[in-house]
Amino acid sequence: MAEKNLSAYRKDGESMERLLDGRLKILQPLKGYRFSVDAILLASFFRERPGEHILEVGPGSGIISLILAVRSPDVRITGIEIQEDLADLARRNAAMNGLDDRVDMQWGDIRQIGRRFPPSSFDAVLFNPPYRRLQSGKINPDRQKAVARHEVEGSFADFLRGARQVLKPAGRVAFIYPAPRSIEALSRMRREKIEPKRMRVVHSYPDSEAQFILVEGLREGGEELHILPPLYVYRTGKEYSEEMNRIFQDLGTVS
Repeated sequence: MAEKNLSAYRKDGESMERLLDGRLKILQPLKGYRFSVDAILLASFFRERPGEHILEVGPGSGIISLILAVRSPDVRITGIEIQEDLADLARRNAAMNGLDDRVDMQWGDIRQIGRRFPPSSFDAVLFNPPYRRLQSGKINPDRQKAVARHEVEGSFADFLRGARQVLKPAGRVAFIYPAPRSIEALSRMRREKIEPKRMRVVHSYPDSEAQFILVEGLREGGEELHILPPLYVYRTGKEYSEEMNRIFQDLGTVS
């Protein structure tokens, strides 16, 4: 899309980032909630399949859904975002990239997902949920950041329960979550009859404790978990590891 047409989508107070060697443009707030490396990690970990209909819960600016749509032209993606301003932003990003025929960003609440979609609507569900409990530290005064980071408008359990309701038999769930809350995540998956099948542990540095887990589960799958080699984000200081550089290179991320 030509630069001169961006004014039709871009609002005051928004910046634009380019990914996938410039094939994807993402608008996001200058001061509100902005995507971070978490989204890049989940997009890299997830493997969509031809012809799938995928649900992303809490897409924010829509970066993950749009990466998948560019990467796999024959998938369809629906996003459900509880913050109306972010849902609008995600819709504009989809339209700006000419992907709104396959990427449908909706304003809604995952806790009421059954009112919006019938059972067995999606082949896969993925999400990057709020990480912090309401009682854990000071809540950010910025509403966008507070809802994205704290369990203000939904928890991991809500996201997983909603995913279970709309997944097809043998459908997949993928997410990123803090490593210290791994037991909670895996136990809740089994409670919802979503069996963990693939997991990768993310560390900031080779000698640091785990920071995140990336997990993919299968609805009513059998017991067998494949634990992938660990991923180190940094080599030293703020210098990215070789693997992270490869991930960024694959996405062609530039500002």
